[in-house]
Amino acid sequence: FSPGLLVVAASFAAFRLLNRGLERLVPPPPSARRNRWKWRNIWTSLAHSLPDTHNLSPRRFYLHPEMSKDLVGAHPPGAHSLVAVSVGYFLEDFVDMLCNQKLHQSWELLFHHSVVIVCFGIAVLLHQYVGFALVALLVEINSIFLHLRQILLMANLVHTTCYRLNSVVNLGTYVVFRIATLAWMTRWLFLNRQNVPPATYAVGTVGMAIMTPMNIILFYRLLRSDFFK
Repeated sequence: FSPGLLVVAASFAAFRLLNRGLERLVPPPPSARRNRWKWRNIWTSLAHSLPDTHNLSPRRFYLHPEMSKDLVGAHPPGAHSLVAVSVGYFLEDFVDMLCNQKLHQSWELLFHHSVVIVCFGIAVLLHQYVGFALVALLVEINSIFLHLRQILLMANLVHTTCYRLNSVVNLGTYVVFRIATLAWMTRWLFLNRQNVPPATYAVGTVGMAIMTPMNIILFYRLLRSDFFK
């Protein structure tokens, strides 16, 4: 039994309660009322990304340089709990999509969440590779703008300066915090394959092999939709 599982369970319950109450906190505009669960889902995802961005600022990595040398055993205080909170969120989002969206519409995200839950779950249970999971969570910096894009789309604000500005920032942060981060993680795995147990190395390699093409495809979709449409 790992105490981290308590954090995962508490996180799942907290995000579930937040999801239920968000419609009162952020009422959907008329254009989004036909898809109320999606409106709540996006705002819940945004609520997860914002604290992650605060806790995973480059300054945090600067203050803990040991992480860049040892992503297996070294991590700053509170990092393990942060990863556990993220596991709880991804579990909640998985259940939310499974209950409210047709499988052919959500299978990509369900697959994505499954990979993240397995990889982060290993870090939570073993208290190892937490630093590696923190690097992976850097993608949440881009997720803020990705979720804002969906909110603006649902609010029918596509033809606004705010949407265009967000599209530019979204694409820029996508390259830096998703594609570049995944490339760096893949390189780290390759260079440290002798120091990682075979089973864990296999999970990490498969995870990278799945996530990298998915993110490149999504980047192409964003580029085509927001700039070349």
